[in-house]
Amino acid sequence: MSSNEKIDRPLNLGNREMRFGSDAVAETVHGLGYKYISLVPGASFRGFHDSIVNYLGNDDPQMVVCLHEEHAVAIAEGYAAVTDEPMAVALHSNVGLMHATMAIFNAWCNKIPMLIFGANGPIDASRRRPWIEWIHTTKDQASMIRNYIKWDDEPQSPAAAVEAVLRANQITRTPPYGPTYVCLDGHMQEGELTEEVLIPPVDRFEEPATPGASEETVRQILDAIKAAKFPILMIGRVSRDEEDWNKRVALAEKLGVVVMTSMHTPAAFPTEHPNHVIPASSEMPKETEANLIKKADLLVALDWVDLAGYLHICSGESQTQKPIDAKIITCSLDTYASNGWVMAYHALPATDLSVLARPDDLIDQLLTMAEAEGRSGELPAEAPEHWTVSPAPFDVSAPDQPMSRREMAEVIAEFSKDKDVTLTKVPIGWSGAACHFDHPLDYLGKDGGGAVGAGPGTAVGAALALKDSDRLVLGVLGDGDYLMGVNALWTASRMRLPMMLVVANNRSYFNDELHQERVAITRGRPVENRWIGQRLDDPRPDVVGFAKAQGFEGEGPITDTGELMEALKRGEEVVRNGGRYVIDVYSIGY
Repeated sequence: MSSNEKIDRPLNLGNREMRFGSDAVAETVHGLGYKYISLVPGASFRGFHDSIVNYLGNDDPQMVVCLHEEHAVAIAEGYAAVTDEPMAVALHSNVGLMHATMAIFNAWCNKIPMLIFGANGPIDASRRRPWIEWIHTTKDQASMIRNYIKWDDEPQSPAAAVEAVLRANQITRTPPYGPTYVCLDGHMQEGELTEEVLIPPVDRFEEPATPGASEETVRQILDAIKAAKFPILMIGRVSRDEEDWNKRVALAEKLGVVVMTSMHTPAAFPTEHPNHVIPASSEMPKETEANLIKKADLLVALDWVDLAGYLHICSGESQTQKPIDAKIITCSLDTYASNGWVMAYHALPATDLSVLARPDDLIDQLLTMAEAEGRSGELPAEAPEHWTVSPAPFDVSAPDQPMSRREMAEVIAEFSKDKDVTLTKVPIGWSGAACHFDHPLDYLGKDGGGAVGAGPGTAVGAALALKDSDRLVLGVLGDGDYLMGVNALWTASRMRLPMMLVVANNRSYFNDELHQERVAITRGRPVENRWIGQRLDDPRPDVVGFAKAQGFEGEGPITDTGELMEALKRGEEVVRNGGRYVIDVYSIGY
């Protein structure tokens, strides 16, 4: 898979000389090591655009041109989901920001680092061009998104802009991650420098070290695990780092703890490992998960999304705050990111010990102390039979009928076996029993903000991050998610990014069909009308046609599992040769 070194390279640059305010901004971004900046071009940042092209040579960062600002942000999210590193984004004035808001919210909920540049017309009204620069100039532009970003600024001089970029980079890279926003004034960008602007050594402005647990706290947790008869380690949001992954495995093996992971968050632990006794947990815990939780006398939750809500469903209690019988230890930095605007902090869990630290830092501390003390343990005798021994059966559809979501999942799992596949996303209803993960990049999790339409963009971002690797980038998207964001695929073709998408096509906004069914049942009204206002039919959107319009190859619709396997193999051949492929699969509900 080749890099993008020959795409969009400017000519006749001559000697590089910092002359304008936007040059200082570009130089700072360059010094911080940003490789890419995704954008839809706009006049509000034309000065910054010129600096990236004619001052930096469109290199570090290189422009990733998109067809919609929402995709620009989603691509940056997919990139960060792979790398744990922020990507830069540029948004055109107030209108570009308005387009991008949903994707920014999704990045906020997923705790994604990202450096976003906005832009304004000149704050000095006497410098605005008639009409256009008036409607593109906004007082306190970031107020539209301030509730779901970590920090923002609107610097009014080149020197202030340098500091703003350094600070925004530092804050977005400090856990808990989240987007930051720097709005660039039009006149500041385009004005000639009247004095020297220093770009300081960026290594003196790195993010601070995150807090760790005290030695006393680490020992307290280890003692609790040793004393427990059935300890469970619930691993949620953690890093993509392979060394961190190995330490989680080593700790679980050394202490004999049962491990749970969630499909809501990226791959965190090998799902077929003996300690991972049940499949990855789905959106809502089922009887298998509930039974396991009820066995526990100690839960150690590492940034588990909505812990209280999850335990509430497992316990069957009427109130989320009612403590369960098990002792609960939590480790997360989420409290630093919570505000009162959106309830993304979820229900308040009852805890016996709460640790403010990165989960992987705590794992490292626990492992170090356990090894020094020679601690070891075996899996609890009451642990259930490993989930892979007797896989749960599932219904098989007739050959000429749309396949079930479970059948799709099993075919894709079989296809992915013994391959380095990065599953960028799966749709609602995906079975944890089809999740066979043994590497931190095997699965990148779900859209934390419920942002329908983000799937294509995040897949493109993952493909950008993995373009020079041997991993096969594969996204499985619902048809609604795919159709809302399909023109993000153009950017993958433009950047020559190998990738494959499978569309789980039930020709409906099916999740909402089920909501209408629940309402109808509650109100005693006809359930058979649930489809009205939901179906994507008559005419059916041409899933493969949309992809071909963006430069992809593809095939479908497919209803047979054997045909799907053959289509995946054909798609893999295209992708391994540097191409892009979409497969349309007719499925039943989810």
